Amino acid sequence: MAEMEYFTLNRDTKLINSDFPEKPVERAVRRFYRDMDMALLPGPRERAGGRIRLCRACLPPEQYRICPASGDELVIEASDELGVIYALIYISRAYLGILPFWFWNDQKIERKESALISQAVCESKEPPVRYRGWFINDEVLISAWDAGIDQDYPWEMVFEALLRCGGNLVIPGTDRNAKTYEKLASEMGLWITQHHAEPLGAEMFARAYPDRTPSYQEAPELFRGLWEEGILRQKNYKVIWNIGFRGQGDIPFWEQDPAYDTPQKRGELISRILKEQCALVRRHVENPVFCTNLYGETMELYQQGMIKLPEDVIMVWADNGYGKMVSRRQGNHNPRIPALPAAWQPGQRHGVYYHVSFYDLQAANHITMIPNSMEFVERELKSAYGRGIRCMWLINASNIKPHVYPLDFLAGLWNGENLTPQEHLRHYLAEYFPQCAGGAKGRDLLTAMASCFQDYHRAAVPFGVEEDEHAGEQFYNYVTRELSCCWIRDGGKAACRTLFWCTEEESLGRQVRWYRTLCEGCLPAFTRLWERCADLSGSGGRLWEDSILLQVKIHRCCLEGAVLFGEAFDKYEAGELMGAFFTLGRAADCYQEAAEAMEACSHGKWRGFYHNECLTDVKETAYLLRRVMSYVRILGDGPYFYGWQREVIYPPEDRRVVLLTNFENHMTDEALYQAMKKNGVPGI
Repeated sequence: MAEMEYFTLNRDTKLINSDFPEKPVERAVRRFYRDMDMALLPGPRERAGGRIRLCRACLPPEQYRICPASGDELVIEASDELGVIYALIYISRAYLGILPFWFWNDQKIERKESALISQAVCESKEPPVRYRGWFINDEVLISAWDAGIDQDYPWEMVFEALLRCGGNLVIPGTDRNAKTYEKLASEMGLWITQHHAEPLGAEMFARAYPDRTPSYQEAPELFRGLWEEGILRQKNYKVIWNIGFRGQGDIPFWEQDPAYDTPQKRGELISRILKEQCALVRRHVENPVFCTNLYGETMELYQQGMIKLPEDVIMVWADNGYGKMVSRRQGNHNPRIPALPAAWQPGQRHGVYYHVSFYDLQAANHITMIPNSMEFVERELKSAYGRGIRCMWLINASNIKPHVYPLDFLAGLWNGENLTPQEHLRHYLAEYFPQCAGGAKGRDLLTAMASCFQDYHRAAVPFGVEEDEHAGEQFYNYVTRELSCCWIRDGGKAACRTLFWCTEEESLGRQVRWYRTLCEGCLPAFTRLWERCADLSGSGGRLWEDSILLQVKIHRCCLEGAVLFGEAFDKYEAGELMGAFFTLGRAADCYQEAAEAMEACSHGKWRGFYHNECLTDVKETAYLLRRVMSYVRILGDGPYFYGWQREVIYPPEDRRVVLLTNFENHMTDEALYQAMKKNGVPGI
């Protein structure tokens, strides 16, 4: 082909911009130069660099056109800053090889001297979903980590990844983080919306007025003042104003305002507040866009006909936290009301709030991938799309890194990519694990790696009868801790009522045995999967070890710990207290192994990433089990604390000779446990 059919992109290429003075474009240009530095080698000094000119043109919002102007000039046309941003991202990916999650997946970028860009006109297509974004929620990991740069840098990388995934909308953190990072998100070109527990981005009432009851009935003017402050703070950003009313701490408002004791009263108040919030926004913002979350109890009230929504509001339906489009479980209450519009009507605008990560103090996933398969996710979201949910897709993305694979899959869906889950998985692995590309060996490796990802979802623990009721890693931590506390509280006599959402057995012993049996049945699958993933670590490299191998190990270790916990309780009930003590120690070791696995993956820029793993909190589970060990030792070895020590460390001929009770200091629980591991436990 003739040389003039291509534009040569090299390190000397310059971007010319006079039409887009906006801050997001300025940032995008700097980011593109950085991409060139990462992907292109310096060339000879005499080499001429071409120009990429950014021009404003009459195009649909967020769309772009890339076309030749001359042999040494390429023109990007767009009507707004997001159009320019997406065009530069397209060139960066297509010609420089920079993938959406290059930062989060530690992409090894192969550098080259130049890239040839076809001079054929390239036009973007309108995505099937209008607003596409992430909720950076429960972000305890990235909030306590600086990536070796500074505290803001991880957030910039979050927003960059979202843009590279074709996203245009973000809730930039939870509570205080949202207010801290909304400016950065806006400067990067993103639309902003708010958490359903923080309507209009207002300060929480309980923080602003710690001495007042958070009752709208008692202090409506104070609530209005907070709402208006939130509006004024954000009015110069691109905002989708989230209207609604929930209680402090993301709970139903009537738990703090008991006067609203009927569905009618609750629905009437919410309806009145929604109308009032819209009016407040319109007082300060021209042509605002509104949404409201039909979430939890709000969705139930709406389905009952108790809530009247203002016109032209995006109705955001939510999954239950496990990917199923039904109402979420609240404690033991799990009505599973369908969370989809009954039938789409012209003029209605619908959205979805969907979880790839969840935190519910029960069985969700936070530091591991969603347990349900991408086939399941695709079915739910395509069903939602078919019911008219096309205006907004908001994904709970949590701390990004543990959830890169499902986030990448969902980006394909909202961008209208026509790949099956199997095809997407192979494409994802081939991109981020380039050693899988080409040749019979690479194809075999790709097949083996894909099989591990698919079997991850197949191995998930089914804690209920519904298709979505599969456990994340929180299940083996929260349930173990709940049972442990009940055990210590009254010696295991009474059932744990906070676990009635998954078991309603009459005694703690039966609950523990149900839990042990369930975990015992699933442990072999995760053990086999861990072995297969470990076998591939040499080929998959560090990314493989930091992603699926780590997550499978967390599941395997915590599952094994849960099984041993159940075994320890059985020994306790049988009066085998020394055996229970030792088995609890083994259980604690399993959880500690999971915590240490996370620490082992905290290398380089990831140093400290898992340090604040406080929501699942595997370390706390290990710590609590050691406290249960102390309880059991008190029962079986107290108050003198020499009997077990003699049994474990003394030779058989000295164990029954008690002229002196003991010859050395009393052993700590940990020292005694380590001696048991070394010497064995009598009777076991």
